[in-house]
Amino acid sequence: MTSQTNEQALEALIEQALTGSSREERQLGEPNPVWLTTANYQPGDPSDYDPHLALDTAKLWAFLQATQPTELAKLHDRPDWQRLILERIDRLIKRDGTLALLKKGVGIDSAHFTLFYSPPINDLNPLIGQRFQHNIFSLTRQVAYSTGTNNPTVDIVLFLNGLPIATIELKNQWTGQTVWHAQQQYRRDRSPSEPLFNFGRCLVHFAVDTDEVYMTTKLTGASTFFLPFNKGYKEGQGNPPNPHGHKTAYLWEEVLTRESLANIIQHFVVLIGKTRDPLKKKDLFFPRYHQLDVVRQLYRDVQVNGAGKTYLIQHSAGSGKSNSITWLAYQLIELFRPGADRPLFDSVVVVTDRRVLDKQLRENIGQFSQVKNIIAPAYSAAELKQHLESGKRIIITTIQKFPFIVDGIDDLSDRRFGVIIDEAHSSQSGRAADTLNMSLGADGELDEEPEDVQEKILQLMARRKMGHNASYFAFTATPKQATLEKFGVPDEQGKNFHPFHLYSMKQAIEEGFILDVLANYTTYKSYYEIEKAIADNPRFDSAKAQKKLRAYVEGHEQTINTKAEIMVAHFWEQVVATKKLRGQAKAMIITRNIVSAIRYFQAVKRELGRQNAPFQAIVAFSGKKVVDGIEHTEESLNGFPSKEIEDRLDSDEYRLLIVANKFLTGFDQPKLCTMYVDKKLQGVLAVQALSRLNRSQLSLGKRTEDVFVLDFFNTPADIKAGFDPFYTATSLVEPTNPNVLHDLKDALDGVGVYDWPEVEQFNTLYFGNAPADQLSPLIDLCAARFADGLGLEPEDKADFKIKAKQFLKVYAQIACMLRFDVLAWEKLFWFLKFLIPKLVIHDPDRETLDDLLESVDLSTYGLERKTLNEPIGLDEGASELEAAAPRMRGVHDEQEERDSLDEIIAAFNERWFEAWQATPEEARVKMMKSQTEAAAHPDLQTQVLENPDGQNKLMAFERIMQRVMLQQRRQDLSLYQLYTQDEGFRTAYNTAVLRNIEQQHAAGSASVP
Repeated sequence: MTSQTNEQALEALIEQALTGSSREERQLGEPNPVWLTTANYQPGDPSDYDPHLALDTAKLWAFLQATQPTELAKLHDRPDWQRLILERIDRLIKRDGTLALLKKGVGIDSAHFTLFYSPPINDLNPLIGQRFQHNIFSLTRQVAYSTGTNNPTVDIVLFLNGLPIATIELKNQWTGQTVWHAQQQYRRDRSPSEPLFNFGRCLVHFAVDTDEVYMTTKLTGASTFFLPFNKGYKEGQGNPPNPHGHKTAYLWEEVLTRESLANIIQHFVVLIGKTRDPLKKKDLFFPRYHQLDVVRQLYRDVQVNGAGKTYLIQHSAGSGKSNSITWLAYQLIELFRPGADRPLFDSVVVVTDRRVLDKQLRENIGQFSQVKNIIAPAYSAAELKQHLESGKRIIITTIQKFPFIVDGIDDLSDRRFGVIIDEAHSSQSGRAADTLNMSLGADGELDEEPEDVQEKILQLMARRKMGHNASYFAFTATPKQATLEKFGVPDEQGKNFHPFHLYSMKQAIEEGFILDVLANYTTYKSYYEIEKAIADNPRFDSAKAQKKLRAYVEGHEQTINTKAEIMVAHFWEQVVATKKLRGQAKAMIITRNIVSAIRYFQAVKRELGRQNAPFQAIVAFSGKKVVDGIEHTEESLNGFPSKEIEDRLDSDEYRLLIVANKFLTGFDQPKLCTMYVDKKLQGVLAVQALSRLNRSQLSLGKRTEDVFVLDFFNTPADIKAGFDPFYTATSLVEPTNPNVLHDLKDALDGVGVYDWPEVEQFNTLYFGNAPADQLSPLIDLCAARFADGLGLEPEDKADFKIKAKQFLKVYAQIACMLRFDVLAWEKLFWFLKFLIPKLVIHDPDRETLDDLLESVDLSTYGLERKTLNEPIGLDEGASELEAAAPRMRGVHDEQEERDSLDEIIAAFNERWFEAWQATPEEARVKMMKSQTEAAAHPDLQTQVLENPDGQNKLMAFERIMQRVMLQQRRQDLSLYQLYTQDEGFRTAYNTAVLRNIEQQHAAGSASVP
């Protein structure tokens, strides 16, 4: 007899694990007496399930009769009293959800029924533990859930005292189906209108195979979104090999046990929403595996070791740290050590700069706890001191109050505290007005840098003798070396430090929980030419001079105006016009300092006005700033108070946010999908700033291909260096040569799977809003041709499918950058989107081929096609940060390297001016000569200078310049190609020519007597 490897075998395995025996064993007369006790699950009978009420009525009555006979007796005189109870429970579940009844019970007339006995949090009252054992956890297989005439079944339903709490759809790779098929079954075949699948009826729905687990709390048909519920493997997606069984055995061996599931119901699952809102408008949160795991691991460690330890939790930005912190804070205040008669911590202090976390904590804990007002916000040192001394259970304060926290804890040495530090978001408010902030140069030329929160905390802790009456829990996505050493876990030799718990950026991206912000990262080379403005040739410190020269060029108003024009044009044409995020997409412009932010705001505002844009921009910075003799604030520039910035940006009226430092970290706006960077980003700041784009937005269909970064300042090497230490498997690709699409299209056309008239016909029907049944014949005909009509070998089919998928990916990536339209590419893109899902490869090695198709990405193809730039991959594996080696420094440690002004200018041009493959001097001479010749064109002199209308003047100038450059084509083809193909060069060149014309005109006017 061979092994059973189908879904039924997996069902039986899970039932065996949870109940102690399987249905198959019991049918053979081999029952295991374990399931007859109340220590584990009981097996359920599908015939006991009422599909209209979505209840296992037999288990419900068994529980109530065993635990609350007195309350039942109060209703015995009522006619049809059992139906009365069942209908009351059903009505309340429809109104409030199952979770509310499990926590509060149900009242009927003078009777009140408890529907769930919570597990004990300590051993002070044995009666609580005894009552918990009376709960009936049951598992029923193949439940016929439908209220209609058909009889579909769901693989497994878990019940608690007769109330459904989870459903499970199972698949097995060995039968050709995976967890993806289980998700599709929920989307297509499990109607949310069926009582069992009503929102709030079950706490969670699991899609499971032998390798992976996914979950959802709300079924919405085809749009149902599943979150991964996997452990992760090698800091990435999936699960590790299990030497004792299936990779997903942790689900039934660890997560779904009585004690574990009861703990999840009591301390994790929460229904969020306004009290007056209907159930369908609320959100039901069930923890993801890494959230459940980190809270439980921390809880167990503290329970064993007591107060006084430090913990570092490295969880990727956008991975749900707010909920993890919420769950941890609530459970820490209820943590008892064995034999103790009071909680370990007198107070738990949450340190954050985000008011939204304060609100979230209040809402979540209000759902968990029957004790009201246990959260005390402290926005002043006096409030903080008062709350610490009075023993408020959960205190929320800001990072600026951290010195007072440390002092207060030290003064109250007879008490114990838990301190949760949400440092990753602490710079949202920008430059705070306290003594720990960095200063900005008075001349405004230095780049504005955010305060280093990790460094600030470490300095404060180092200056004080930290007592053993507090435990510190630091949450961050980007730990520095010193943070690892202070909060991390050392190895046996006490040297290499690592986080207590890790949920990596790589895993978050691979699981699709956050978006890959580097997928469409493009650098933008500026072209500069510095003219020596003085006659003599003084000598300067070269390093400082180079920095000053670039600061001058980058911060010059003319340069900012040019870049602002490019940014607005891109946003208007590639984001707004294409209706990204269903027309609600936002962009952020990151500038180097407050002065630049203000200048950018003014330039962007002019551009938006010139284009009659139906939206506006917002500038964000802290304090006041004088620019060109005028003092500016956020309020004076935006026209509304600073506190309204986030709400205003969320509206349709505002689409662009211009910042220097404020909002670079901690700002959560899922509608952000585009970023323009004109600031040095390195290390932690690079990761934190770019992560503003990684939030997914399911309701707007936000995907990785919608995320776009245009960087005017940094190189790919800069960004790689910033992201590498914090681990991701993403590849960073420089701008792609769009001509690869020609190659891909030629290869696809040549196979014969489709004829071009079929592509044309499909697009005509599709964009003509034709019914779907008119599209299917075209697609199915091509799919049949692919399957067996062309005699293709499996390798040929795989090659076609690889190239088809690659065409979609490359086109999606570069479409937002194209300055021209290729209609054939657009038509083929839409045709392939519908054709690819129908391309089936029947072959014994099908799984291997499918794996190949899924693993091919832009990087792989880039190595094959030499027309693509070679990708820059971020380093795989855990990154090791070396501790900074301090050394003594002095005034004479470094000698200044002094060069003449000519040499400095030449070096600057050599580095930043790369218009032609020539020496810097040749490039300078060619540029000056071509600009002078262009400026001398008579039409430019007359039609531009003599035109009084600014907009018409600019249009005339651009029109004439096209003719001028066409005439120069024969003289220098490379210049013409650069001018026509590179928008940045064209804009800079036009600006220089226009300035040349105006200078000539001014000089001529001045010479007239």
